[in-house]
Amino acid sequence: MYWRTLLIIVLLFGSNELFASPQSPKNRLTPLGPFPEAATSTQQEWAHYIIYWKARSAKQAALALPQQQVNNLYAQADTASESFSDGGDFAEFEEEFEANKNEVSDPFAGYNRSMTTFNDKLYVWLLQPVAAGWDWAIPQEGRRSINSFFTNLWYPLRLLNNLLQGKLVHAGEETARFVINSTIGIFGLFDPAKDWLGLEAHPEDFGQTLGYWGLGSGPHIVLPFFGPSNLRDSLALTFDWQFDAVTQIEDPYSEYGARAFRVINDTSLHLGEYESLKKDALDLYPFLRDAYEQKRNKDIQE
Repeated sequence: MYWRTLLIIVLLFGSNELFASPQSPKNRLTPLGPFPEAATSTQQEWAHYIIYWKARSAKQAALALPQQQVNNLYAQADTASESFSDGGDFAEFEEEFEANKNEVSDPFAGYNRSMTTFNDKLYVWLLQPVAAGWDWAIPQEGRRSINSFFTNLWYPLRLLNNLLQGKLVHAGEETARFVINSTIGIFGLFDPAKDWLGLEAHPEDFGQTLGYWGLGSGPHIVLPFFGPSNLRDSLALTFDWQFDAVTQIEDPYSEYGARAFRVINDTSLHLGEYESLKKDALDLYPFLRDAYEQKRNKDIQE
């Protein structure tokens, strides 16, 4: 689901936009706020790299770091300031930073910004209030069971794409999960496959399969209602929908109602996360764009 996916990928993997380089290093913002006034330009540069590297290697957002750890990172930059005037032993940080500054093809930037604004308003004015009401009315465990039920219905898509990518072990685990959760888990309302047996899900879609086969992402595109995407993943949606059980509902009103219900329930499990993301993003559109492209590239490589 759009909002949940965006939040997960940003919290886990960050975004190049957070670490972009304004013209003046003195005015640069870290994910944790401005650099200390006393910091030198060189120290600022490397504090930036160290924070970035530490957050990535720990697979957590820099915004979630405890203040003491933030202070320690600044201390590392200060202590090392004499070592990296000529590259020193810290070149690996710069290499890590530069390796992730991949340019995203964005010929439709004007449209994409407008559509990002549209999707943002749709969330703030409609989806969030409805989801908040659903959150108030239904206990969290009930909403989690509903989410698990819909996730279980994606089994055909996950199975096929794991097979198309030659991931036979993952395909077998997906099959085992579906059988166990559809029976013992009461039609997927619960997840004993994971809770009891430790069988993790292996979500794959046709966009990932095309990327695995070597097809490039193409230009970035923001879709109405769905959010960040690219040409490859947008075309792949048609294939994915054919394997969505909700698509098999013959009455169109019931089908769209089921889709809306799935989105509202999923959003209710993540209230407040998107708002935190917006507050901390320096520029929302490129933040979401880069985060999406990075996450998709990582999914394809795994």
